[in-house]
Amino acid sequence: MADFPFDIVAFDLDGTLLETHRDLGTAVNHALTLGGFVTVPIGTASDLIGGGAKIMLARAIDAQGGIEEDRFRQLYKAMLAYYGEHYADHTQPYPGAIEALDVLAAKGVRLAVVTNKFESFARGILGALDLSGRFDCVIGGDTLGKGKSKPAPDPLWAAQEQCGGGRMAFVGDSSYDTGAARAADVPVIAAAYGYCDKPAHELDADAVIDSFAGLIPALETL
Repeated sequence: MADFPFDIVAFDLDGTLLETHRDLGTAVNHALTLGGFVTVPIGTASDLIGGGAKIMLARAIDAQGGIEEDRFRQLYKAMLAYYGEHYADHTQPYPGAIEALDVLAAKGVRLAVVTNKFESFARGILGALDLSGRFDCVIGGDTLGKGKSKPAPDPLWAAQEQCGGGRMAFVGDSSYDTGAARAADVPVIAAAYGYCDKPAHELDADAVIDSFAGLIPALETL
């Protein structure tokens, strides 16, 4: 398009578009309690996020000595069941997110979500927050099958195709996001306000933003 450099902008969900750590942390703590582990402070639950729910729970359990595989599977299933009933209790868009989406939509930009969260959870949360209609596609960590979630490039390629093709940029807060973008040869912006698993300046991004107020200017400079 003539007045904007991108036809598509895709967003990671947890820690990028939505502040989700309280609901995720509560679900992790539910599983930890069932397993006889010490719960984690909700305020620090963001440190566990990145790579999907299974990795999040594994980090919490491994920090307390680990557990046998069969028992881990049981706790993981319990965590998912709990989260499926509570994923939108406290989750909300980051300040300025809706306004930024409005600006992009007004420019004719197609919007996508690319997350390692299960697609059903991602769609459920977006629906609960009345955001579903804003996105042309939602790609979850299980959408394309095993081995094709971020940091693999496949979900970004799938989003690009489902949005009709064209030049795309990606916005994320972790090395999973920047790794996927680099592998897909897609420009990427790091959300320093999110649940970064590394300092934002170490995420190999093309630009770094401290809030959604910086998103549109950053995209315009890429």
